[in-house]
Amino acid sequence: TRPDTLFGASYMVLSPEHPLVDVLTTPEQADAVAAYRAQAAGKSDVERQENREKTGVFTGAHATNPVNGEAIPVHVADYVLMGYGTGAIMAVPAHDERDWEFAQVFSLPTPRVIDGGDLPWTGGGALVNSANDEVSLDGLEVDDAKQRIIGWLESKGLGTGTTTYRLRDWLFSRQRYWGEPFPIVYDEAGHAIALPDSMLPVDLPEVPDYSPRTFDADDTTSEPEPPLSRVQDWVNVELDLGDGPKKYRRETNTMPNWAGSSWYEIRYADPDNDQAIADPINEKYWLGPRGAGDPGGTDLYVGGVEHAVLHLLYARFWHKVLFDLGKVSSSEPFRKLFNQGYIQAYAYTDERGAYVPAAEVVEEPDGTWSYDGKPVNREYGKMGKSLKNVVTPDEMYEAYGADTFRVYEMSMGPLDVSRPWETRAVVGSQRFLQRVWRLVVDEDSGATVVTNDSAADDLRRALHRTIDAVRVEMDGMRFNTAIAKLIELTNHVTKTEARPREVIEPLVLMLAPFAPHVAEELWGRLGHDASLTHHAFPTADPTFLVQESVTCVVQVLGKVRARLEVSPTASDDELTALALAEPNVQRAIEGKEPKRIIVRAPKLVNIVV
Repeated sequence: TRPDTLFGASYMVLSPEHPLVDVLTTPEQADAVAAYRAQAAGKSDVERQENREKTGVFTGAHATNPVNGEAIPVHVADYVLMGYGTGAIMAVPAHDERDWEFAQVFSLPTPRVIDGGDLPWTGGGALVNSANDEVSLDGLEVDDAKQRIIGWLESKGLGTGTTTYRLRDWLFSRQRYWGEPFPIVYDEAGHAIALPDSMLPVDLPEVPDYSPRTFDADDTTSEPEPPLSRVQDWVNVELDLGDGPKKYRRETNTMPNWAGSSWYEIRYADPDNDQAIADPINEKYWLGPRGAGDPGGTDLYVGGVEHAVLHLLYARFWHKVLFDLGKVSSSEPFRKLFNQGYIQAYAYTDERGAYVPAAEVVEEPDGTWSYDGKPVNREYGKMGKSLKNVVTPDEMYEAYGADTFRVYEMSMGPLDVSRPWETRAVVGSQRFLQRVWRLVVDEDSGATVVTNDSAADDLRRALHRTIDAVRVEMDGMRFNTAIAKLIELTNHVTKTEARPREVIEPLVLMLAPFAPHVAEELWGRLGHDASLTHHAFPTADPTFLVQESVTCVVQVLGKVRARLEVSPTASDDELTALALAEPNVQRAIEGKEPKRIIVRAPKLVNIVV
């Protein structure tokens, strides 16, 4: 990991579990190495990484440092773990704290190779004491030194540059109530035993108290107590696991919520199956590959960027394991990712920098803000519980209804960018839904006002252009512009006296994804017994998408002199004749013969005189 410090490597360390220990240990050191390995085997990884005096033993073997030819001793030490990296390190004690501590104990050389402060120096700086007859790193900064030494090692056949990745540790065990219980019990000897399938799933019991257990100040021996440990009749059980009834103790930690969310997309394919995650036929139909080269998976995942590690990465691990086990036909969990933006709002901090409830902040006449009579500072960013500026859906449901809340959220702006929350603007979405309601229902009598009369041509054209536009915007996940198209159509119908069914019903169907409750109610009032979810989404009639006329701009010497409403299929000659006959154009050319006429049918005629 630090090839730039190769000139400072003065010894090597192998993990006690490393297979090369058996190969390299000399006969004279065999007993000492065996005793040390046995001692290390009794320690956990956590104990081995604790900051304490370093221990180890010499194997009797030496390795050759490839950059200077020096023979350096190979030790065995428990501060190197087999599960981290390769289980073998080159030790550069002048620039690593653990290597430095080990070198002090065993009186090993500590040559400096990075110019900096007191040893061990772990910061950056220029390389020193790092040269041989063929390559010199002296004077180079760390990154440049790495590239030069890697190039030299590769040219000599002594090593190969590579990129390695270390994933963040996933702490799977949680000392809290919410989460899936581990299907593990412990016998009287403390051995962990997995419960058989017949005893699954393990249901969470009712917990009387979720608060952490408190301990006396002089209590130094008690263990942490998860909430589940309070339910002793659930923890301590008598089970027959095949060798007669015996007493067992359940595991009281729980799994994190990722244990469920890492595979929940598969469960949607078969949610009522109590024998498997999903029936293979269902899983293949919904998630399976659709042809050669297709990995399969959910069509679309919409979520915030904060899910990238704590959900999407683990979901992929989980899915890959299930695929390798033959439990799913798709090799990937998701085909496409769409990151939604944040809902943003103002937050307020007091003189201590602590956040105060935004809903209780008062704007003063001079434009400042106060909380509980004291001035506060205002900042702008995402909503969050810690920022105390969350507007809960329950508040919006109570004041405006769920559908208004949904329509407002979707109309705030593009889905993939952050949008500012403004409670006062919610009323605009409510008024839109009220206008749609009045197209169907008479507010005074409650009667349905929709008729079976044919719609006028201009209204039909407005409808089908809306259908066509909404389909395009929905496919592109541009929900705000789709709602804008529905508002335009609603306003168009509102201005007319007619309420034709052939226009109103498609409008209600298009509204349904955004305001399902209102749309379903209106669908029923339109005389339908079955839910609108079983009805096809409207399809535009192409004959009503053709424009009857377009605006043609006429320019004389680059200046606009006229605008003509013409047929979309008008020819160059027709447009030329119309343009030259226009009075404003005739005045502009003052009887002169046009030198050139440029036509870009059907939208532009440019006359040069």
